[in-house]
Parts: sequence; structure tokens; C-alpha cells
Amino acid sequence: MIEAVGLTKRYGAKTAVYNLSFQVRPGAVTGFLGPNGSGKSTTMRMILGLDNPTSGQVTIGGFPYRKLPNAPRQVGALLDAKAVHGGRHARNHLLCLAQLSGIPARRVDEVLGVVGLQDVARKRSKGFSLGMGQRLGIAAALLGDPQVLLFDEPVNGLDPEGILWVRNLMKSLAAEGRTVFVSSHLMSEMALTADHLIVIGRGQLLADMNIKDFISHNSADFARVRTPDTEPQQREKLTAALTEAGGQVLPEQDGALRVTGLPLPRISDLAHSADVRLWELSPHQASLEEAYMRMTQGAVDYRSTIDQKAGLQQELPPGAVPPQQLPVAGQGQPGWYAPPPPQQGGQPFGMPQGQPGLYGAPGAPGAPGAGQPGPYGAPGAPGGAADANPYAQAQPQAPAQPVQAPAQPPAAPAAAPAAPDLTKPEDAR
Repeated sequence: MIEAVGLTKRYGAKTAVYNLSFQVRPGAVTGFLGPNGSGKSTTMRMILGLDNPTSGQVTIGGFPYRKLPNAPRQVGALLDAKAVHGGRHARNHLLCLAQLSGIPARRVDEVLGVVGLQDVARKRSKGFSLGMGQRLGIAAALLGDPQVLLFDEPVNGLDPEGILWVRNLMKSLAAEGRTVFVSSHLMSEMALTADHLIVIGRGQLLADMNIKDFISHNSADFARVRTPDTEPQQREKLTAALTEAGGQVLPEQDGALRVTGLPLPRISDLAHSADVRLWELSPHQASLEEAYMRMTQGAVDYRSTIDQKAGLQQELPPGAVPPQQLPVAGQGQPGWYAPPPPQQGGQPFGMPQGQPGLYGAPGAPGAPGAGQPGPYGAPGAPGGAADANPYAQAQPQAPAQPVQAPAQPPAAPAAAPAAPDLTKPEDAR
């Protein structure tokens, strides 16, 4: 178990963590949430003894990390996946860590198989992608088969298959009775992985509770009700009945009603009593993201602003229409795609007047403008020129031979003898 009591950390005049107290219990995945700059990474570094707290203390199993005997065998952590010597092979990196902690070499091959890196074990880590680096960091955390594990953004850079694998890995580790502490900004992933949440903002504790209780305390549940669209009088009748019963009814843009203050069975009974047919009666519970945003909206330090773009737009000639105001045919319709980018030099992709359309086959027999280069014409293809395709690879050309002007104009060639006219009978003989 991880326990922090009055944990405080100051860097000069800045207080990163202030009077933070919490417990991370075994047997559950505990999510560690908070906005950027809230002190999550600083807290995890103090847990691992990388930073000394200004005041307070944090212990693992009742001992500070630095006093744990053979700490890597008891605590595994992933804080920075790039903290690897780029010139080492993946296996050699893990082998060095294993030898420092008295872990047998066979364990290195085991964890490489667990994280799926057995095929690249002999490759240097500097050539790893972001996701491969994350897997190598997770392998290092699992190397000593520890009872306490800390992960900071473990799914960063992973593909969907890797994210699902990490999720199942966290749950399986917690199911074995281990203490799993995970920091992440992906609310959707935390909602599927975490059992308990610790939320901080500006270095102070905001919430320490079960994930279901956290969502319930920081959101307003409501019922979504829909009546037949062709009978607006039934909607008005139901609104009056629900309001009279003490419910709050708000119309939504698609014609449905948002009802709060009444449970679903009561709404159904009121609709039946008012003789109103219902097309929809469904409960709505806020997501973890909505609840998190509602709680931490006052603890965000970095907020984006609207890009005014003042003074950056070039002045248009008189009578010209800004490009964003030009109508685009078919935009917003199914199957519509953005037009291709303009050519070098500012000339847009387009056909000359009276020529086939953008995707028409240039040079097709019988097509108007056959033989003219199209915007996607291949070099040397009928109807396409090499310079018509901006993405065509330039073909090497033979150097031009210098042309020398003749010293004197060439003499006129002698007149060739006239060909015999074979149309006469005597010449034909």
C-alpha cells in the first residue's frame, strides 16, 4: 500500500504539491487524475524517492522507498519511457536492470514476451517507435515481479490493440492483489480501467473516492423522453404533467425532453396517466470526462484562447471574395471530399474551360478536349503531359546540344525531277 501524509513540495516560490494525503490500496486499479501542472508527476517522483518532499512523508508498505530492501523487487515504475540508453539493445537494457537487482536472466526473456517485444529484443532502442518504447518501459516495471506498480501515461503512443492489452494487464495485476497506481489524461480509458480515483488540482486533493461515486457527485443525471414527432400536443401534455409532479423539463434541439427530478418509473406512470405515447424513455448518466471537467474547471492553469489572426490576412484586391466565403458544391453531403491542394506557383487544380471534369478521363476517345493534359495525367500517357502532374517524378533529360549559326545561308537545293504522271496510258506502259 502507498500512503502519503501531508505531502508538500516547493520549488523556490512555486508550490507544486501542498498538504496532500491519500492511500493507494492493493487489489484495485487507482487512477491518478489532474490537469497539466497539478503536481501528479512530482507526487509520483516523491513516492519513488526521486524528489525529497519539503514536508510530510510518503511510504510504501510502511517504509520510504529508499529504505526498502532491494526496492526494484518490490516496486516497479514507468515514469519516462525514453529514459533508456539508445545504443543498447532492448534485451541488454533489461539485462542490466536485472543484474543490478539480482534478477535471473531468464526473467528478461519472460517480460519481453509479456510486452510483445521478443522479435525486436536484439534491436537498439533508439530506433523504437513511441509505442515500442512504452512497451519496453512496462517490461522494465514488471521485471522484478513487484507487488506495487506505478505507471505514468502507460498508453501514450500505443495502438488500439496495445491500449486494450495495457487495460487488461492493469486489471489482471490488481486482481492478483497488487497495488496499481496509474496516471493518465485519457478519461475514456480511465473509466474502463480504474476502480478508484484520486484527483488533484494545483497540488491539492480534490477527490478520493470510487469512480461511480465520483461521477455521481460531479454530474446531474437526467432522463431523456421523446414523444411522437407528428403529435406536438402530446409533448405539451407530457411537459405539463411532469412539471406539475415536480420535475424540471428542458427541451432539446432534436425535439426530445430532458427531465430531472423524477425517476424513470415515475415518468412512465405519468405518461400513462396522461395517455401519452412514448417513443423513448432512457436514463442518461454523465461520463467520467464530463464529471472530471466539472470538478477541475477552476483548477486549470493553461487555457487556450481564440486565434484572432489579426493582421495576418493578406489584403484582397477590390471586388474579390475571401476563399472561405466561396460556396463549395456538395460540401457536407455524403461522399464529399475536400479538393486536392493547389499546384506549386498558386495555380489551382482545374480543367480549362470546356474541358472534361476534374476526374474525367483525359484523352478518352470522343471526349471533349481529348488530347489535353489533365490534372492527374501521367507523364507520357495519352492526354497527359509530364508537366501537368505536379507529383510526377521529373525525368532526366539529355543535355541540349549547342546550335551554331551557319556562316552563310545554305544554297537552295536543286529542283527535283518531276515524278511521271502515271494517269496517262502511255506513261503507264
